[in-house]
Amino acid sequence: MLSAATYAGKAAIRTSNAWLEYFSLALSITGRIFQKKTYNSTAVMVLKNQIYFTAIQVLPLLLTVAVIIGFLLIGIFVQILQGLGLAEYLGRIIMGFVVTELAPFLTVLLLALRSSSAMNAEIATMKVNKELHTLEMFHIDIISYLFLPRVISGVISAVLLSGIFSIVVLAAGFVCSNLIFDMSLDAYANLLLNSAKISDILILLVKCSTFGFFITLIPISSGLNATDDLTSIPVAVLNGMVKVFIAIIVIEVLTLTARSI
Repeated sequence: MLSAATYAGKAAIRTSNAWLEYFSLALSITGRIFQKKTYNSTAVMVLKNQIYFTAIQVLPLLLTVAVIIGFLLIGIFVQILQGLGLAEYLGRIIMGFVVTELAPFLTVLLLALRSSSAMNAEIATMKVNKELHTLEMFHIDIISYLFLPRVISGVISAVLLSGIFSIVVLAAGFVCSNLIFDMSLDAYANLLLNSAKISDILILLVKCSTFGFFITLIPISSGLNATDDLTSIPVAVLNGMVKVFIAIIVIEVLTLTARSI
């Protein structure tokens, strides 16, 4: 009994310390976002590179997935709802599920699998190789130089790519509906416009921004927890990615709850 209580206490302390580290790092990064001096030429250059690596390079894969989802999923929805005589609910299902839930979720999964893991390994490697310590010795602010551009890039990429994903899905859905079910553009557009809600769009923007913030913050923090041993790099990456996926699920559940209230 004592050993179990000791283990639970140690686990609670580790969890509390981890949350304190995330909170402290998040405050430091958020504070720098609103400081004009943060955006010097070097930080802007790093930000541009990060947006290219995070958003631009993943575009071919994202567009391919969006086209496939648009053709298959919306085609299935149209066929089922028409068969049940519930075609008037098609727009609400597309806007309420495909655009506001599925698109950001798949987008953030792609970003997490591709960028979060790479970022985690990069920071952990820099920690093991003493590169972070070297930067600090030369009085280079690692938050403004390394961390902040990556977080801003994550937020921008999550928002923009979710929007692109949604547009491509809707376009592919229209092509499918037009070719197979002979649905006109006016009818398809009216279904979507009549089902769109400003509240859903606002929640979508907040959710995508939150996704982008945490899928970059958590890998950075996990990378900083690496020790001086090379074997700590894969451990840091694994722990970081597990926490990233937990954060994605928690944010998704919270936004679903907010929409249902």
